[in-house]
Amino acid sequence: MKYGLIKVAAAIPGIRVADVEYNTQEIENQIAQAEDKGVEIIVFPELCITGYTCQDLFRQQLLLDKAEESLLALMDFTRKLDIIAVVGLPVRIGSLLYNCAVVIQHGSLLGIVPKTYLPNYNEFYEKRWFASATDLIPQEIYLAGSPVLVSNEPLVFRTCHGTFFGIEICEDVWAPLPPSNNLALAGADIILNLSATDELIGKHAYLCSLLAQQSARMMCGYVYSSCGYGESTQDVVYGGNAMIYENGKLLCEADRFSTMPQLRIQQIDVDHLRSERQNNTTFRTAQDGAHARIIEMKPIDDREFELIRDINPYPFIPSDAMMAESCEEILNIQTMGLCKRLQHTHCEKAVIGISGGLDSTLALLVTVRAFDKIGLSRKGIVGITMPGFGTTDRTHDNAVALMESLDITTREISIAKSVTQHFLDIDHDINIHDVTYENSQARERTQILMDVANQVGGMVIGTGDLSELALGWCTYNGDHMSMYAVNASVPKTLVQYLIRYMAFLPAFSVQRDTLIDIVETPISPELIPADADGNIQQKTEDLVGPYELHDFFLYYHLRLGFRPAKIFMLAQHAFAGKYDDDTIKQWLKTFCRRFFNQQFKRSCLPDGPKVGNVSLSPRGDWRMPSDAASALWLKECESL
Repeated sequence: MKYGLIKVAAAIPGIRVADVEYNTQEIENQIAQAEDKGVEIIVFPELCITGYTCQDLFRQQLLLDKAEESLLALMDFTRKLDIIAVVGLPVRIGSLLYNCAVVIQHGSLLGIVPKTYLPNYNEFYEKRWFASATDLIPQEIYLAGSPVLVSNEPLVFRTCHGTFFGIEICEDVWAPLPPSNNLALAGADIILNLSATDELIGKHAYLCSLLAQQSARMMCGYVYSSCGYGESTQDVVYGGNAMIYENGKLLCEADRFSTMPQLRIQQIDVDHLRSERQNNTTFRTAQDGAHARIIEMKPIDDREFELIRDINPYPFIPSDAMMAESCEEILNIQTMGLCKRLQHTHCEKAVIGISGGLDSTLALLVTVRAFDKIGLSRKGIVGITMPGFGTTDRTHDNAVALMESLDITTREISIAKSVTQHFLDIDHDINIHDVTYENSQARERTQILMDVANQVGGMVIGTGDLSELALGWCTYNGDHMSMYAVNASVPKTLVQYLIRYMAFLPAFSVQRDTLIDIVETPISPELIPADADGNIQQKTEDLVGPYELHDFFLYYHLRLGFRPAKIFMLAQHAFAGKYDDDTIKQWLKTFCRRFFNQQFKRSCLPDGPKVGNVSLSPRGDWRMPSDAASALWLKECESL
């Protein structure tokens, strides 16, 4: 395991009912394939050595003896392999027969897990042949020539690289209290399920929902392998299900109803799972009383690392299938937050600085939605465009067109004269375009907004977004401040999608062309004069780096607490072909440096609604000392 990622496999081997030798050969073939691909743990279906549908043949001594011989053959086959194989077979313990999962590695039998819940309803009648784990009397038995302690005590297995996994069998996960609850709470990062699920109309969708919920509730990886083609179809059909989940998300799945053996391989991010658990106090409280015996796996050599997971370069952006629904939900959260604030303060006026850029556009559209929702006149929205030394015709004209088409109150107040006077007052050369030159303009704009809000009895609506807050790309006590910040937890990459989404809503069809042009305008604070042709000269992403990179860094740094080396590796794959390693490293260093240095701005943020799972509110998700050192993070960046 490297970078906290472990490669696992769910296998569906070819099966012939009661043909133990054939089944064993099929299992060996898939173990060999998985070993060649660097898989660390492979799980097979329930009773895969004999076949699940043997029925009363499970009472035949020959079948049971051959199953044990096959287990011995599998142990011998894996003697020189590093892979951990988990297979299903019937095991005699004392006078009873148990439906078991066995764990083998390096030719050794390392553990036996009997099935707890035996379905005995409808088409299932397992109690006819098997006893439950609850019936087991702890004892030492010899299985395939190896002594092994068996009991109904929960077992958690630990790989040599520190990943913990537990095992449950089919019906166990359908039970009101699945064994995986205790196993995960006792420390299992991953749950393996050996299953035999028949196909009924609607059952597959329910199964997927069940596994997704269980992996999400227990914040674990879940590897599910269920038997398929080759099992008896006397009364039911087994379609074959191999699925791998991580914290509620399906990573991969097999093709159901295939006539061929299948092997699904994926990496589970154990760092991700542990980060989720560490941050969730409810999970920690639930761990009280959870217990399991730990069984150590054999040591293996380090393997060459290869990332096989798909890494989304835009973790804040909803998938295409969920885009409309997610955008609407985000906008409703922003809108309802502002509605409550307006009604609570008995305020019927809102003041917004409209620049013709992304953030102010989103804030204005949200404010319009809020006023419409609570029945206030749009004329109560005072939009102010404040051209300065760097304002271009493109942004100015878009700002004016947007305000006029939305039928709000429009004002234009130039800051050039007042800022020029301010430079004279503080003895600053207007030709020196330094931080004083830039911040004086930002603070003048904020003063105008605050004073107009006092003038009309309204509140200033903040426009700054999450990405700017993370980088500190805002002027302290300037655009950093407002009376309610509707965009406070919306990252820049998402702002663009939200505006584009609204541009194609019927309610904003009149504004569509203007909104699309705003989305396509280069991001800029427009604090430096335009070039000779009137084009934007000061482009934010040239100065602090591409927002798509910074949003990627922000998600993995803040949401999951990953270290720079892992974030760098993920970014290499997510942006392969777009940014080279040096570019990613450069901006990752910038991100780490600015994120730490600019915390003081986030320590005094105005109120604003949380819309996603990442927020920098000092009252909510992020509490960090303003003088915390970035040395560790920057040192690791330098070593990349």
